[in-house]
Amino acid sequence: MLDDRKLAVLRAIIEDYVSTTEPVGSKSLVDRHNLDVSPATIRNDMAVLEEQGYIAQPHTSAGRVPTDKGYRLFVDRLSGVKPLSAAERRAIETFLAGAYDLDDVVTRTVRLLAQLTRQVAVVQYPSLRSSSVRHIELVPIAPGRLLLVLITDTGRVEQRAVELTQNIDDESIAHLRAVLNACLDGRQLADAAGVVADLPARIAPADRPGAAAVLSVLLTILVERHEEKVVFGGAANLAARDFSKGLQDVLEALEEQVVLMRLLGESGDTVQLTVKIGAENPVAGLHDASVVSTGYGAGDQVLAKLAVLGPTRMDYAGTMGAVRAVARYVGQILAES
Repeated sequence: MLDDRKLAVLRAIIEDYVSTTEPVGSKSLVDRHNLDVSPATIRNDMAVLEEQGYIAQPHTSAGRVPTDKGYRLFVDRLSGVKPLSAAERRAIETFLAGAYDLDDVVTRTVRLLAQLTRQVAVVQYPSLRSSSVRHIELVPIAPGRLLLVLITDTGRVEQRAVELTQNIDDESIAHLRAVLNACLDGRQLADAAGVVADLPARIAPADRPGAAAVLSVLLTILVERHEEKVVFGGAANLAARDFSKGLQDVLEALEEQVVLMRLLGESGDTVQLTVKIGAENPVAGLHDASVVSTGYGAGDQVLAKLAVLGPTRMDYAGTMGAVRAVARYVGQILAES
């Protein structure tokens, strides 16, 4: 365990290194921080921090830089995340409130997070497994052909063409649409499949062949394994963040959807902030990066996750504040949509 003075020295080293990207020496700590101790005491404290693995000396005669262990202790001891200013909060709310559909919400969220943090932003689409049916639409598009549209409460839209074995008139289509919405509206997609099996009894015998084709396609949507979608933005920020080691590995990892899903999956189904530093990340290519992530959704229901990825030398307090604030606003927008 480190005493308060050594923790203060570690905090000062991290703050200076994040700000300057240069190894930090004892003289600069004396000049920049009011630690109220002698330079000799600071050198002794730095020797203890190095011995215990919280800082390291990258080159002979150079200053010290934080290690992953040092960053972890710093993050764990943060008394709180850096609050956003009133102007920043208004800008976030205004920018996200202008979104007109789920795709636009996700796109805006990625852009906003990348701009706020100067890092890479990663946003997962709400999962269909955690969604409920909001509306089902049937649209005639050609003789013997319908378009089935399933809209979820999280804004996801699934569309499938339905090939009919016989024509269905507009009145029968309207009746089938009404039955589908009356029976499935508000149901979790995981539960809706069981309801579909009982729906033919609600359809007139003459219309059942056509309805069967619609119900078959709907059932496929409800039970098939959907590939979860993750988008990211701000990769160009990495080049400006002194990502001297492992940049190519990070860029390659970002291109793989399965890697991004695994990365977000490690944060758990929670709205609590999670910080993975260096080798704590499950992906080998991201062992020189840190990831700050959280879940977003309506109320306590986590619909999906978002994260910011950057070098271990990042402004953790500011990044954590931005991630938390954006997630909260995205959840509010989805709850109101």
